[in-house]
Formats: sequence, C-alpha cells, structure tokens
Amino acid sequence: MAEQEQLSFEEAMKQLEDIVEKLEAGDVPLEKAIDYYQEGMKLSKLCNDKLVSVQDKMVQIMNEQGNLEPFDVQGEE
Repeated sequence: MAEQEQLSFEEAMKQLEDIVEKLEAGDVPLEKAIDYYQEGMKLSKLCNDKLVSVQDKMVQIMNEQGNLEPFDVQGEE
C-alpha cells in the first residue's frame, strides 16, 4: 500500500484503467479477478483521497500575511 500512496493521481488512474480493461476483457480467472478488484478499489480510494485533498486546497486562499484562509465567493444577485 505504501507504494501506491507514492503514485501520482495520473499514475493511479492509469493503473486503474488497466485493471478495468483486464476485467472487461472477461478472460481473467476468478481468483485473479478478485485480486484485480481489490487492487482497483485501493487505487480508486487513493484517487479519491487525492481529489479531496486538492479540493480542500482549492477552497482556501493565501492572505497577505501568507496564511491560508477559507476562500468565500460572494454570490452575484
């Protein structure tokens, strides 16, 4: 798992796409399909965690003192 945590989002997505392609081919033995499924779920969680992390960073803005504070967009009305 530690190896997967060092993957970039793009690398994890590529590995996930490769797994999906193998499973969709339909010629994978059941035991191997289960292994692929479990690996895919770990990669999916990794991608989701990275997206949530980026999303958290996107809702903050750095103020003049260099501190992060919530970015609040005031709606147009």
